[in-house]
Amino acid sequence: MSGKVFLEYDQVQLDHEMNLRGRWPEHQSYFDRWAADSLHVRKTYNCHSDLAYGDTPGQKLDLFLPGGEERAQRPAKTPLLAFIHGGYWKSLDKGDFSYLAPAYLERGIAFASLNYDLSPKADIGEMVAQVHRGLAWLVRRAGEYDLDPSGLYVAGHSAGGHLAAMAVNPAWTAAYDLSPEVIKGGCSVSGVYDLAPVALSFQQEELQIAPRVVESFSPLTNVPAAAAPLICAVGSDETAEFIRQQGVYVEAWRQKGLSCQVIDLPGDNHFSAADRLGERDHPLYLALLELTSS
Repeated sequence: MSGKVFLEYDQVQLDHEMNLRGRWPEHQSYFDRWAADSLHVRKTYNCHSDLAYGDTPGQKLDLFLPGGEERAQRPAKTPLLAFIHGGYWKSLDKGDFSYLAPAYLERGIAFASLNYDLSPKADIGEMVAQVHRGLAWLVRRAGEYDLDPSGLYVAGHSAGGHLAAMAVNPAWTAAYDLSPEVIKGGCSVSGVYDLAPVALSFQQEELQIAPRVVESFSPLTNVPAAAAPLICAVGSDETAEFIRQQGVYVEAWRQKGLSCQVIDLPGDNHFSAADRLGERDHPLYLALLELTSS
């Protein structure tokens, strides 16, 4: 038997923990449904597509705005939820997650879905910087879309959960002359909080995660001293490593005295967990709705 490469995992075990599509071979059925439902949403709702926030092809976002009736329910400017897609930093697209938008639009909350350059065009550090640039773009152009510039919330799934966690850390805001309080809350679903096991797994062949990236861009090694409230959720049927990582990250967050709410996702796998963000009677959606309405 091979030696341990990370915690109690040998190489075969660690690769198994990091192989999400192999663990759930039905993943393509999720991707197909997400894409079909999302196309319908973009055709049906008020969507500003492919707004460029940077110079490279991946730096674009889709912005959905609630209708006049929904906006009229709110006395203040429209809050915005910015969503960051997953795909192990190397696949999927902002357009695959438009299907989540209606649940927020009908409550008067704008919804943005962000793209970023994927591996191998960018490394994870560059992706983190691009997401920050996209969020700053949304804040600076809030007036053009009648959005609340102080009401920005961020959410993400899987690799997007990692990027959302890095965005909730306000260390990046000074570079854009923004208040560290510009992010009002965050939500990470099935997130990656420690890049070390990813870099030690078979995923490294494609992702090429440098040691400096592991240290500088793992949320677990960059827990802020102060930050907005965070919601974390991981499916009970996900791999043990994803469940472990959330537990360690939540504990580190709370040890700093920060607010972190954990929402249980019984029976959910890595892919079904994303759907709960748009399921109107699910505790995860309701928790995020309460956060964005606060």
